[in-house]
Amino acid sequence: MKSKFRQIALIGKYAKEVKENRSIKAADGSTTSKLQPPPSTSQILQSLTHFLHLQGADVIIEQETASSCDLTNPQIQNIDQIVKSCDLAIVVGGDGTMLGFGRQLAPHGVPLIGINQGRLGFITDIALGQIETTLAPMLQGNYTEDFRSLFVSKVIRDDACVFKTLAMNDVVVNRGATSGMVELRVEVNGHFLSNQRADGLIIATPTGSTAYALSAGGPIIHPALAGWVLVPIAPHTLSNRPIVLGDDAQIVIEIVSGKDASANFDMQSLASLIKGDRITVSKSEHKVRFLHPVGWSYFDTLRKKLHWNEGVA
Repeated sequence: MKSKFRQIALIGKYAKEVKENRSIKAADGSTTSKLQPPPSTSQILQSLTHFLHLQGADVIIEQETASSCDLTNPQIQNIDQIVKSCDLAIVVGGDGTMLGFGRQLAPHGVPLIGINQGRLGFITDIALGQIETTLAPMLQGNYTEDFRSLFVSKVIRDDACVFKTLAMNDVVVNRGATSGMVELRVEVNGHFLSNQRADGLIIATPTGSTAYALSAGGPIIHPALAGWVLVPIAPHTLSNRPIVLGDDAQIVIEIVSGKDASANFDMQSLASLIKGDRITVSKSEHKVRFLHPVGWSYFDTLRKKLHWNEGVA
């Protein structure tokens, strides 16, 4: 059967090849080390292109990906062209790569499939060794859809918006690298919540609840839930705990004091902050549309990536 997707964009992050150290035991019991590099991004994309052509699909390589990889006679388009011409995007890389392109494609409704070339892979869930066997039925329409919410966030300075972006994981307000704690005034839906003295504050989506927010002691939120989580980073007051809010919340964080504070959006965009700046966070009208293999389970992902039940018979 031919692919139900007519034009497919391939997007990859160029990365240095990492050599894997494998030991081989000889007959006399001695061991020697064999260095075997994993396939490069170029090799994966070239193999994927061939496979997709066999499925009857046209293949487009994202412009920056093509410039970083050695591919044979690729059809190249930039993101602005891809959102108009392609009905599926396959992202090869880690979660960071998927976050960056997911934000760009979400406003246009282009679905994404993630192939994990990173370490964790919470949102890039197809393993390198299972690409063709997993993709073949998905391209024929046998998949599960998964919609993930986004933040729209702004930095307001002197009543003017000086920065605006989307975030899929989290918005993180941090203290300066060499300064002490930052003091933040937090409002929710126009109501004063608290003044927080801490190393920072994380506002995370359900997708981002397994990222920095989890490391800072926040809860895991199932992506089907309509909620955000606010997680303080090393708060001065130990009773200052994470709080879960509805995703219709309008959150405002004002910088009360603290030098060289900054705001990170999915850890990819950075805005420098000064006293009096206000960071607003609310739900975007857009969602990221992921496609997963039939039988995919969020709980399977958690169990595998967080190493739950290891050692249990």
